[in-house]
Amino acid sequence: MFKGLGAQRLLALFAGGWLLFNFPLLGLWDRDATLLGIPLFPAALFILWALLIALLAWLMERPGQPHQDDPA
Repeated sequence: MFKGLGAQRLLALFAGGWLLFNFPLLGLWDRDATLLGIPLFPAALFILWALLIALLAWLMERPGQPHQDDPA
């Protein structure tokens, strides 16, 4: 079904993001604390979201990997 290591890595990133944004792990950040004056929960959500986007961009744009749109 999923051919290639790239597809498997994208699926693993999806599963990791899904786990990070579900209750048991997301509940770890629900504290009465602040990070640079911002409550910890929204700061953690933004940082995790930005990290997932950065990992996705890194996986999709790695040098040396041929793109499907590139002529062979």
